[in-house]
Amino acid sequence: MRKKVLISFIVLTVVGLSFLISTYFMKRSIYKRTYSYSDNILANPLMGYAPSALEDVVSDDISLVYVDITWKELEAEKGVYNWEAIEEENQFARWRDEGKHIVLRFVLDYPSDDRHQDIPEWLTDEMADPGDWYRSELGKGFSPNYADENLISYYQRAVEAMGEHWGNEELISFIELGGLGHWGEWHVDLEAGIRQLPDASVREQYIEPWLSAFPKADLLMRRSFKAAEKYQLGLYNDMAGHLTSTNEWLDWIESGGVYDQTGEKDLVAMPDAWQESPIGGEFTSSNTMKTMLVKNLEQTVHLIRESHTTFLGPKIAQNVSDNKKGYNTVLKNMGYRLWLSAADLKESGSSTELTMTWKNSGVAPFYRDWQAYVYVQDLTGRVVEKAELPLELTSLLPDTEQTVSVDLTTKDVADATKNQYRISIGIVDPMTGKDAVYFAVKGQEEQNRLVLFE
Repeated sequence: MRKKVLISFIVLTVVGLSFLISTYFMKRSIYKRTYSYSDNILANPLMGYAPSALEDVVSDDISLVYVDITWKELEAEKGVYNWEAIEEENQFARWRDEGKHIVLRFVLDYPSDDRHQDIPEWLTDEMADPGDWYRSELGKGFSPNYADENLISYYQRAVEAMGEHWGNEELISFIELGGLGHWGEWHVDLEAGIRQLPDASVREQYIEPWLSAFPKADLLMRRSFKAAEKYQLGLYNDMAGHLTSTNEWLDWIESGGVYDQTGEKDLVAMPDAWQESPIGGEFTSSNTMKTMLVKNLEQTVHLIRESHTTFLGPKIAQNVSDNKKGYNTVLKNMGYRLWLSAADLKESGSSTELTMTWKNSGVAPFYRDWQAYVYVQDLTGRVVEKAELPLELTSLLPDTEQTVSVDLTTKDVADATKNQYRISIGIVDPMTGKDAVYFAVKGQEEQNRLVLFE
């Protein structure tokens, strides 16, 4: 009996030791590394300043440019679209080659110093009641009758045409839904004798065609309309940096309210909209850059952060000596800031498990499901393994983290600790097919492929 007990004990001991040994060798940590956060400027895609696409020179931090198109520019002759002229003037080929993306706005009324109209004459000829000429403090121009059925029908055709021409590529990444009002900002100067904008059911007809025409772009609205909530759209603020106006805009987002142009209770609370859809806009023209970037810099940054702003343009902070600090400070407080706090290599049977902790220390998410990869390179720099990361970039909200793991099958990848291999990560822009995102990691801020081990 005692002999049987002894044998059982020995068997259990051997089995237990075998289990411990196998577990040890199955996932044995062979190398760990931690990384430090950097608050340096990052020239990252789909965020930051968006100057006019007409500019000859842009600074190195620019990854977005802004394009506005009037209907008259697009379709001066009925059914004939001026693609070539628009693309040439706005340098589409250049920005595509440089990997920069576009913010687009389609405008029907752009006030200026001269009497003019921004919708084509052939269209007004077909409208029984085309609209209102105006002269106000905002400038001169022509405000179309937005309730006109002909106008709406042709508008939808124009949007469909733009979608067929531009909507299936990644170049145009954000669309600020213009269409209605001065500058496409969904308001008109009623004191100038202009009729009010139509009711919500009519206004929604200016939104719907964009949804299918540009499936790869994020759409943004000037206010938190019910339609913005319905279609999960982003928002934009063309008075960024102006305390009163921005606080009013933030109050609409927080609490909803009455649309002052029509008296409808059409503004709804969308306080978490930024978690799913981007916030854009541009700096106000009501304050000087010196006021916003020097005197009231702390206030400006607070408003930018409270808005969870991803991009601003075409009126942007001026990158000149007097404003340099303010320019950089605002830029560092827009958009996402992705980085890794730690990485760990473990032996796992015939493969090596790489585990990483990803963080976002920005004010907004990254709004694209771009694919992140792990690269294993040999001593010659040749990529011997490229593995997809199971990472949900869009759900990496500010001040959150995700831990992700991937198995690497390269033989002896553990020798990365002996300078046999370099292991790095990158996020690929589908427009260029190249790693495009810079990480907020000290010492590697200018590398769009973050080195983990070498």
